[in-house]
Amino acid sequence: MTADVGISRELKSLHDELSASQQERSSPAAGAEPVSGGAAVQASQPAVEEQQLREALGKFADAIARFVEEAAKDISARPAANVIGGVIVGILIGRLIGRR
Repeated sequence: MTADVGISRELKSLHDELSASQQERSSPAAGAEPVSGGAAVQASQPAVEEQQLREALGKFADAIARFVEEAAKDISARPAANVIGGVIVGILIGRLIGRR
């Protein structure tokens, strides 16, 4: 029971920190000076890089989803072969670990 209370407190503190961080990002800096033309280009580069990163992660997630779907189709098409292959791989891993 004590562990549950501790975990709840830790989760609450992490949630509070995350909320504070998000508020700092969304609110403009107090007393900020006007941004000159060169600084505007530098400020937009992180946004462009972030967008590129999000696109790359989206493509990666799509590729993983396709891989999982194909694997599920292959496993359902030949369940016996996959079970036998899994058993063989398990035996090999067990023997390799047993030798140490």
